[in-house]
Amino acid sequence: MNWQLQIQMNEKLFLRDPAKSDLGHRIVQHGAIMMERMGYEEFTFKKLATEINTNESSVYRYFENKHRLLLYLVGWYWRWMEYLVAVHTNNLKTPEEKVDVIIRILMLQVNGELTLDGLEIEKRILHQLVIKESSKVYLTNHVEEDNKNLFFKPYKDLTARIAEIFQALNPNYKYTRSLTSTVIEMAHYQYFFMKNLPSLTDFGQLKDEREVYHYLKELVLAALKNPA
Repeated sequence: MNWQLQIQMNEKLFLRDPAKSDLGHRIVQHGAIMMERMGYEEFTFKKLATEINTNESSVYRYFENKHRLLLYLVGWYWRWMEYLVAVHTNNLKTPEEKVDVIIRILMLQVNGELTLDGLEIEKRILHQLVIKESSKVYLTNHVEEDNKNLFFKPYKDLTARIAEIFQALNPNYKYTRSLTSTVIEMAHYQYFFMKNLPSLTDFGQLKDEREVYHYLKELVLAALKNPA
């Protein structure tokens, strides 16, 4: 099943809306692929321009710099995640069922390809990009300015939606937003460690994503069912 979303991104992220032209689509599509493959540090607009057979200046007409492009890609991913949480938890009756689905979504154990205004980006590409590079969107010296520009709103909205579900399981739990952001980041770090630094996890030998899923689910339920 394909998901076709019309997501309105923060207009301050771009100089020209990439969703409204073929070149913009190619910049986003190939930018995600190249940044995931070579890493944020090695990725440049010059390399991207060569890949998509255009001028470097044409890329800069859409995005001020590669950090804005990364913010755009990661922000879009969080919007997609929020959409999946809303859709897949809507008809579930118990908070426990919703917790199970949320963990699976964060582990990308859902069906459907990612479509951005008619442009398909293989879901695993953005998932891997977020795992590897998403912390770079806010670990900067200009994080406060970016926050004032609402660049992190998609992440905050996703956190708020999940925290609300966690709160329903235990209305007396005081740390639902902290738990939510911790679990989201942990889903990335534990996966990355399992694949690359296995001695930092208990999943290094099998390298089985299901073990990460069970660990995260156990962590959430243990926290929320703690009467303290």
